[in-house]
Amino acid sequence: MLKLSELKIVESKEVLNEIHEGKVLINTINAHSFNRAQKDELFAEALANGDYLIPDGASIIKACKWLKAKSQPKERIAGWDLFAFEMQKLNERSNQIGGEKLKVMFMGSSEKVLSLIRERATKDYPNLEVVTYSPPYKPEFSEKDNAAIIKAINDANPDLLWIGMTAPKQEKWTYQHWNELNIHCHVGTIGAVFDFYAGTAQRAPKWWQEHSLEWLYRLIKEPKRMWRRYVIGNPLFLWNITKERT
Repeated sequence: MLKLSELKIVESKEVLNEIHEGKVLINTINAHSFNRAQKDELFAEALANGDYLIPDGASIIKACKWLKAKSQPKERIAGWDLFAFEMQKLNERSNQIGGEKLKVMFMGSSEKVLSLIRERATKDYPNLEVVTYSPPYKPEFSEKDNAAIIKAINDANPDLLWIGMTAPKQEKWTYQHWNELNIHCHVGTIGAVFDFYAGTAQRAPKWWQEHSLEWLYRLIKEPKRMWRRYVIGNPLFLWNITKERT
């Protein structure tokens, strides 16, 4: 069972500046992923053993404080925050280096979403080369599928890699195949950010984010898809945290 009080969680956005160069795995954790990890041993292992774990939810911050956890995150760091920080940093580095552009790769989602990402990223980050790979849409990949994904990533040899297949699939896949990825860059598992950036899903307005109500905004916008995650998931998170404390 994953214990929040024992996890090493990034405590502030300032820490993002301190992440060393090279092959680094960055995952996010929120109430939903914590709940899923209670019944998914591989997912729990993936979250616990990545290089960095960022708190993508006010519930995680409050729970860490209540549990007197070893990590005490001071602010929420959304997957979007990580994305914007890493993209800007790489874009600036590419500009400073000059010559051949540094490369960012997006692996996951549909070709429709990826084409929108390519179009926007080319304008937002003109110093970067943008490459993408859309894996087969299925619950589980075959060995052939995995080999093709790994080959595409290794052949691209990106300077930044984003994995977007929704949790827990993206974290488990990256964790299981980490040693087969012959790359030298930061890797972030950011799921919904692909759709937010492509414009195929709308992120909550600033007010909702600032008041820790992004989950409610998503529930209102997509009740059929999100009701189980929040109506059942939020009380379940409180129950899981209470069990951990007792």
